[in-house]
Amino acid sequence: MKICFFPRGKAMENWTRRKFFLTTLAGSVAAGARKLFAGIRANDNGARSAPPQRLPGLQAAAAAKATRPVIISSANGLRALERGMEILRKGGDTLDAAVAVVTVVEDDPNDNSVGYGGLPNEDGEVELDASVMHGPTRRAGAVASLRYIKNPAQVARLVLERTNHVMLVGPGALRFAEAQGFERMNLLTEKSRLAWLAWKASTAENWAPGLDSPAWKERVAGLLDPKLPEEERLALSEWLGEVVAHPPTGTIPCLALNEKGDISGTTSTSGLAWKIAGRVGDSPIIGAGLCVDNDVGAAGSTGRGEENIKVSGGHTILEMMRKGMSPTEACLEALRRVARNYNGDKTRLSKFHLLYYALNKAGAHGAASLWSAERNGHPLTYAVHDGTAARLVECARLFEGRGG
Repeated sequence: MKICFFPRGKAMENWTRRKFFLTTLAGSVAAGARKLFAGIRANDNGARSAPPQRLPGLQAAAAAKATRPVIISSANGLRALERGMEILRKGGDTLDAAVAVVTVVEDDPNDNSVGYGGLPNEDGEVELDASVMHGPTRRAGAVASLRYIKNPAQVARLVLERTNHVMLVGPGALRFAEAQGFERMNLLTEKSRLAWLAWKASTAENWAPGLDSPAWKERVAGLLDPKLPEEERLALSEWLGEVVAHPPTGTIPCLALNEKGDISGTTSTSGLAWKIAGRVGDSPIIGAGLCVDNDVGAAGSTGRGEENIKVSGGHTILEMMRKGMSPTEACLEALRRVARNYNGDKTRLSKFHLLYYALNKAGAHGAASLWSAERNGHPLTYAVHDGTAARLVECARLFEGRGG
């Protein structure tokens, strides 16, 4: 056994284990630095080292770096893209831009797919999910089943910045948000409350007007304020019937690229309407509802989260782009994997919608949907701002027809 003797007296007090470690580390770093600088000097003298190897799909992206900022989102982010673009024009961070876009939609009570006014779970409680990824630092943060806080994307960002975790959920996420200064609020708007009551009435006799009520056959109509104008009553009644029969899965992903080629993203949602309390979809799942790689690009999703999680859609899209696929073709490949899980059975596939959105490092963007149109026949689109103006672009589609 080799015995080490340490200095005695005051010198021994100063010779701590920590200082011994740091002294050893400093020596190692110095030696490494000498080798590094020696290599640099050799290169300066004309002996060039071999360039780092890149996968074929990345070579084109590296050679064609973005020359102007680009932001894309789901269609419901159209009006908010200008806010994010303004941040990028001023040299702001790409995650600042993406979160700013999503915050506008989260704050909008008329959008019942995210944030304030989102459709609730089966208990009438709004539960929100969100994730963020910062390409330049390769970090991520997420929250799930967050109640009473209308801006989950902002909370997810603080998980990234102020913890060494990636995801917080439920009561823990709420306590964290409150510790960061967020205030509780009732997220259930009157319109969302009516939708929840209409759903309850459609699924449970006890929540419908009784047999002794004149309105017992008119379940949805019986919930509406009789003072509403007739046109408004009809429109609201039609909307209630639609969300009860076909629970929406709305969400907003936003992907932002700056002139330097840095990219970040966020996805925010209130999740599947009338879900079991505690259900978590794909939006807060890194690699599913959101995936960012600063060497490649970013991807996000909307629609039936369970189907996306099973194919790790966001990660799949990034890996397809890494191999050289365009954003649109990469989105279609992820959808093909979803269809394969059902052996191509269009009857079952028609029961849900799924859309993917992608942006690569060169600024090329694309989106693809499982079906070509919504149930109402409207074509599916996504929002783009490339520095000129925000606009809607039609999605590619895997199948023709209506889904959802």
